Amino acid sequence: MAKQSKYHSKTPGPGGIIQWSAEENRVWKALYDQQMALLPGRACDEYFHGLELLGLQPDVIPQLPDIDRALQAATGWQTAAVPALISFAEFFELLANKRFPVATFIRSEEDFHYLQEPDIFHEVIGHCPLLTNPAFAKFTETYGKLGLAASKEDRVFLARLYWFTVEFGLVKQHDGLRIVGGGILSSPKETQYALESDVPVRRDIMVTDVLRTPYRIDILQPLYYILENFDQLLDISEMDLMALVQEAKQLGLFEPLFEPKKKAS
Repeated sequence: MAKQSKYHSKTPGPGGIIQWSAEENRVWKALYDQQMALLPGRACDEYFHGLELLGLQPDVIPQLPDIDRALQAATGWQTAAVPALISFAEFFELLANKRFPVATFIRSEEDFHYLQEPDIFHEVIGHCPLLTNPAFAKFTETYGKLGLAASKEDRVFLARLYWFTVEFGLVKQHDGLRIVGGGILSSPKETQYALESDVPVRRDIMVTDVLRTPYRIDILQPLYYILENFDQLLDISEMDLMALVQEAKQLGLFEPLFEPKKKAS
């Protein structure tokens, strides 16, 4: 989050309204149409319930005040318009106060298929629908509070819990494995890969294992953890997570299932 972005977020005007260009709305529509063709039968039931509550439109980028009204009615959350990249401290503080950061820019056509940093499409399509769910909302709030109080070293361990649930988690449902993580839900390639490829490893979630699992942000994930059911997020939020962080630190990290990232020459 400390790196510099090539994107510049838009500043909301009166009433929190952002003026999006016709080109930006075209990118939104193309991304929206592509992803909505893929998610049925792959995203979890709770996601589609939240999507219905948000009432998003395919043709225009949603305004954050409209999303806020739906989130506040469901779980008391709201969004927070932020620059393209924010510090970990600000990120944790927002989550701890039930405010979900949304970078107010949308990717260019050049980055249509993959963007390493979160834009408004990733945040709104990937995360906001599930923030209408009480278990998901509570888990995210708890994570923010723990991260806010944690040391820099402990935050690195906590980040793995967020990564393998909120960003790249799977869940068992009555009709098979389904997607929870927003990093998958907003990525057409990973939406199919996470459930249908025989390449990645899929394991039932054990929190201490998750805390010990390295990851890379710039590749298709080699490993996904699976929730037994959606309410397991609530169970995890009620654990003594910082004690589990200390246990994970003592046990050490697992060997990565990926090659190290090549350094730029």
